[in-house]
Amino acid sequence: MALAEIPLCVWRKRSQSFVFRGQTIRYWVAGQGEPLLLIHGFPTASWDWHYLWQPLAQRYRVIACDMLGFGDSAKPMGHEYCLLEQADLQQALLAHLGIDQPVHLLAHDYGDSVAQELLARHQEARSNIASCVFLNGGLFPETHRPVLMQKLLLSPLGWMIGRAFTRDALVKSFRQIFGPQTRPSESELDDFWSLIDNNRGTRIMHKLIQYVPQRRVHRDRWLTAMQSGEVPLRVIDGEVDPVSGAHMVERYRQLIADADTVLLPGIGHYPQIEAPVQVLKHYLAFREELDSPALKIACS
Repeated sequence: MALAEIPLCVWRKRSQSFVFRGQTIRYWVAGQGEPLLLIHGFPTASWDWHYLWQPLAQRYRVIACDMLGFGDSAKPMGHEYCLLEQADLQQALLAHLGIDQPVHLLAHDYGDSVAQELLARHQEARSNIASCVFLNGGLFPETHRPVLMQKLLLSPLGWMIGRAFTRDALVKSFRQIFGPQTRPSESELDDFWSLIDNNRGTRIMHKLIQYVPQRRVHRDRWLTAMQSGEVPLRVIDGEVDPVSGAHMVERYRQLIADADTVLLPGIGHYPQIEAPVQVLKHYLAFREELDSPALKIACS
């Protein structure tokens, strides 16, 4: 079974916008039911979820935005980008939509860090999270293995590297992190590049990459929230991802009691693009377990 993709041109036409702290943010909403917030990664955008969008919208009210500095949202040059502000943005979007009930999270890469912040706020009674599923991301700074382009962007010459970043550079980076049999097509690469390059996004890549050191600052607080057991968690991870693959899952199992993890053989850093059918299957199984009477009794 294959999942139908949503072409980027169609995806863009379905977007809506709201203003967050003076900046225009593009967002998408579909479906009915419990709210499910999808949080994308670096350096791409919410279109990453397009294979899963319709199947999830048949069951839940799915919500996603291009975060500040990403995709079709505003990319102010003079801004200092911060993971905590991106969490503020997600909460502002939920408030804009009038959602005040518990929210389920499905996050990837950079979005994992935003989700970790929302989990910490849940523990501090500043957000209301029902569950969280992480796809490949640097949940623990000690396991994050940045690719060369990330290292260069983090260097003092990062501003020059970002301005010189091209579609060819994106292709080289994606070849490193996708599975050997699941690399994106030329058309998909065109679309990824369109989202990165829109609003002259390469000018701020060196600013966005500052999420890497920010993760170190918040590691212990985020880990405490994950270890609390207050929110059901699952990791669905592409095993051969050199950045946050099997080695990250091994660390997760060391740190999180009764760790719920799924490894996808042969899949790299973008499982929602490379293996959307598998991701959907494992995500829906996770949600079915949450709704099972036995679990509800055990948690009551």
